Amino acid sequence: MDRGKIIVRTSIIGIVTNVLLAAFKAAVGLLSHSVAVVLDAVNNLSDSLSSLITIIGTRLAAKEPDREHPLGYGRIEYLSASVVSVIVLYAGITSLVESVKKIIHPETPDYSPVALIIIAVAVVVKILLGTYVKRQGQKVDSDSLIASGSDALFDSIISASTLAAALIYLFTGLSLEAWLGAVISVVIIKSGFEMLRDTISEILGERVDSDVAERVRKSVLTFPEVHGVFDLVVHNYGPEKLLGSAHIEVAADMTARELDSLERQITEKVFADTGIIMTGISVYSRNAGDSRTEEAEKKVREILAGHPEVLQLHGFYMDPETHTMKYDIVISFDAADRMALLQEVQRETREAFAGWDVWITPDSDLSD
Repeated sequence: MDRGKIIVRTSIIGIVTNVLLAAFKAAVGLLSHSVAVVLDAVNNLSDSLSSLITIIGTRLAAKEPDREHPLGYGRIEYLSASVVSVIVLYAGITSLVESVKKIIHPETPDYSPVALIIIAVAVVVKILLGTYVKRQGQKVDSDSLIASGSDALFDSIISASTLAAALIYLFTGLSLEAWLGAVISVVIIKSGFEMLRDTISEILGERVDSDVAERVRKSVLTFPEVHGVFDLVVHNYGPEKLLGSAHIEVAADMTARELDSLERQITEKVFADTGIIMTGISVYSRNAGDSRTEEAEKKVREILAGHPEVLQLHGFYMDPETHTMKYDIVISFDAADRMALLQEVQRETREAFAGWDVWITPDSDLSD
């Protein structure tokens, strides 16, 4: 079964389960005048709506690329996750308002043994549902399913708290339902905010995951012609479409035919090893076996050691015929003034290598 079908099937199971739970909890809450149970039912309905939006988003994201969107529609999954986050926030805010009203104008709850049994069953069902959905999400790398599963597991804790409040009332006469409803509402709002924050972060574009960067680097370095991998960038166009680019350092005397063959092999291997499509592989030429260049690079590294905001040096090349020196530096985002730092490094390098034309390219700290 493909990824889309697994997500849809899992979401349908979540919808059916949450609707049934919501119906039972709403009936119990209304009959027992328990705002906490009613709010728990509302939360189940919001979970059902979230699953429905996940299905719609998965279907739309599976559309084939076209002229207007040549890289496909995979990012719709992130947009659908944003909608789910807004729904969760709305549910939390409205629940909080109702809870505050009940605190101001309290109602006496009336729990029956049947109500308590239904709440207890709901706790068990939510644990089973949450575990299943989360595992399926991890299996197919679906952030929406993983979030839904985690939310269901968290709901089981909330339901267990509702059950505890009911028992406290029955044994002590102390009614905590409205206060518990307020706590549940705050937790829902917090969860919705975090979901929205994480989804927006993915849409904006995040730093390449350290494990992914290491896997790509190891894959490229299996080729003996490659002496270094730098400036890795991975663009996310959906969970199943990752496009990457990188610089590789190779010997300066490689021919265009040899480079073409090498880049094709790298592209094929990286895709096989990581699933990332390398759309661009740029080249740094390397002065192979040149002691003069090695000494010059060592001296440059000593200069850069005085600037902790410079995280890396790569692409070092010297052309003795034109008296040109070129290299790239990775500058930390913590640097107060990147341009001023670049100019200072350039000035110190030119002073150390009088008569040389120094070209320094500043790179951002895009990946580990």
